[in-house]
Amino acid sequence: MQDRVTFEYAIIRVVPKVERQEFFNVGVILFSKRKKFLDIKYNISQKKLEAFSEEIDINMLESYLNAWKLVCEGASSAGTIGKLELSDRFRWLAASRSTIIQSSKTHSGICNNPEKVLEDIFTKYVL
Repeated sequence: MQDRVTFEYAIIRVVPKVERQEFFNVGVILFSKRKKFLDIKYNISQKKLEAFSEEIDINMLESYLNAWKLVCEGASSAGTIGKLELSDRFRWLAASRSTIIQSSKTHSGICNNPEKVLEDIFTKYVL
């Protein structure tokens, strides 16, 4: 029981036409303060993207999500945001946006292994 820790996560969505508010899930970002864990897992389905919009370049989306990965890692190439504390980086990534890449409201839970939970949530809500 002592190894159980709280975590928070948000589902990452692609919203090809923001004005229509249609989206599909492409990833998950998960944060656990006690485990000092912040990571993102994503996969963009070319077929889903084309079904929503043929105008959006998948490479552009991959580039944006890779930048989110760098923020999670605290990489120097992530700029000022990458230098923030883990919790602040998570809050920045999970903040409400009106852009093509958005995140859901945050959800919380308790787990032993945040990495496994990230994989499980990703499989359930994205794949």
